[in-house]
Amino acid sequence: LAERAQETDKQTNQWDITIDELCTRIIARRQPAASDLRMIVAISKASNDLERIGDEAARIARHAENLVQEGESPFGYAETRHIGALIREMLNSALTAFARYDTELAYQVVKKDKQVDDEYKSAMRALVTYMMEDPRSISRTLNIIWVLRSLERIGDHSRNICQHLIYLVKGINVSHSSLKQIKKTLSDS
Repeated sequence: LAERAQETDKQTNQWDITIDELCTRIIARRQPAASDLRMIVAISKASNDLERIGDEAARIARHAENLVQEGESPFGYAETRHIGALIREMLNSALTAFARYDTELAYQVVKKDKQVDDEYKSAMRALVTYMMEDPRSISRTLNIIWVLRSLERIGDHSRNICQHLIYLVKGINVSHSSLKQIKKTLSDS
C-alpha cells in the first residue's frame, strides 16, 4: 500500500500540471469574466490543494515503511487512527461539497478543522511525554509524529478546498476569515 501511494502521487502531480495548463489556456483564449473566472481560479487552487494532499499521503507512506522496518511503536496508533478517520471524513466532505456547490457542507468542513487541530495538539503532547518517559522509543515515535503532522496538513488542505468553493459560490475570499466571518458570509445572501 505504501508503494502504491507513492506511485499514485506521481500521477497526481501530472494531473495538477495538466489542470493548471488547461486553466491557463482557458483564461488566455476565452478571457472569462466574473463567475466563470472565479470557477477557473477555484478549480486551479483546489487542484493544487489536492496535489499537496497527494504529497502528504506519499509522505505518510514513507513513514509507514520506516515503521515497518523499525518495528511497531507501542504508542500512538490509536491517535493516528482517530485523527485519520476525522481527516478522511473532512476530505470526503470537502470533495462532495465542491462537486455539489454545497457551501453549508463546506462550512462544516472548515469548522471540523478546529477539532482536528485540537486532537493533533493533544496527540503531540501525549507522544512527546511518551518519548521523554522512554527515550528508546524516540525514533519510532518520531515517525508517528510525522504521520500525524501530514494528516493535520491534509485537514488544512481539505479546509482550503472548501474555502475555494465558498469563493466560487459567494465571490468572497474567506481564506483568512474566522468561522464567525465565514458563517456571516454564507448567511448574507
